[in-house]
Amino acid sequence: MATQAPALPRVPEPADFDSYWARVAAELDRTEVAPEIELIPLRSSAEVRIYALHFTSIGPYRLFAYYALPAANTEGKPPGVDVRLPGYASVVGVPAGGLDRRWSGSRAVLALCHRGQRLSDRPYAAAFPGLLTDGIESPDTYVWRSIVADACRAVDAALSRPIDEIDRTDVVVTGNDLALFVAMLRGKRLASVRAAPALFNRLPETLPATHDYPLEEFNDYLRAYPGRAEAVARTLAYFDPLAAARRAACPVETPT
Repeated sequence: MATQAPALPRVPEPADFDSYWARVAAELDRTEVAPEIELIPLRSSAEVRIYALHFTSIGPYRLFAYYALPAANTEGKPPGVDVRLPGYASVVGVPAGGLDRRWSGSRAVLALCHRGQRLSDRPYAAAFPGLLTDGIESPDTYVWRSIVADACRAVDAALSRPIDEIDRTDVVVTGNDLALFVAMLRGKRLASVRAAPALFNRLPETLPATHDYPLEEFNDYLRAYPGRAEAVARTLAYFDPLAAARRAACPVETPT
């Protein structure tokens, strides 16, 4: 059994929590979305057209997303859009038919590959395990600052589609902790968010009771660098999903 990791200190919500994330939003606003779209015939079918959608997040950093659009509009109006934020994995699946049974033929789907994940891994290819602690010594270097921006930019990319193609008033975001930060930073543009926090929720209580990955990455890091526990706690205080949820600007559903 692994040596017990040092405890993650409990720290209060940072006084500059709002300004920290406002700076991220401002950086996004200064960065052009610059969308480019290309049909992927091999992935498309009679029911759904699958596109490669490229766009730019902070850095600047070019991102990839699968964009699935119903081939036939049977409802007489443009479809709503489901923006799907990825889980903690190196690969994001294609959102279409038998390849992804969650796909609903009546709605468009945008499935983001955030930076570090395959198809969005140039110039940065994330390590799994390792992504959860990359740059964690400071909130300004922590890679998840940029990944939250990528998730917000996925919403912007969906809203960049033509008004005769999608219903911009019906954009729904689904994901893990990232979805709550999107609700905070992009909620005014969304119909709703469905979030299942799995990475950053109540870590001081959770980490001593787990040896499971990906959360064990935090414990591995604290064992390797016990003198950095306070700095890690200060960084993670900016990524508290409950703090983001309290600031959500749209309806949010979470598992009961």
